[in-house]
Amino acid sequence: MEFMFVAVPVFIAAVAIVMAVKVARRALELRQAWASGLTAEARCLRTYTTTRRHSDSSHTTTTLRHVYEFTPSTGRPVRFEEENGPATTIEGDFVTVHYAAGRPEKATAHAPSPVKNAASAIGQLCFLAAMLAFCVYFTVSANDLFGSDLP
Repeated sequence: MEFMFVAVPVFIAAVAIVMAVKVARRALELRQAWASGLTAEARCLRTYTTTRRHSDSSHTTTTLRHVYEFTPSTGRPVRFEEENGPATTIEGDFVTVHYAAGRPEKATAHAPSPVKNAASAIGQLCFLAAMLAFCVYFTVSANDLFGSDLP
């Protein structure tokens, strides 16, 4: 039973690390797309929502998603999907997308807002760091409490 006091926090810490990597990677992708200065006109091919029910069954989250297609300077059409775009963008609309030259599939239709992007990423990373710190503290405390019975 004492093993669970280590296994669960280690699992939670691993999930927090994976999430932190995803948050940092997406923030950098957005920054690169906006900083490149490359833009193109894209067509919204599809909009849809995804709904996720949380474990307590009393709260659900709905996310609006858009699928865009554009042709960068390479001439090869690129299709990408993005979440949390404007609700006023519907199928058939044309929008301006920002993309980096080497990675047009990581484009974004979000308007450039580097300060908002950085603040959001820093806030999420701080939360995940606090979660990780708590997991480490809990694991060390459990190890001290149970002594050498734990691996």
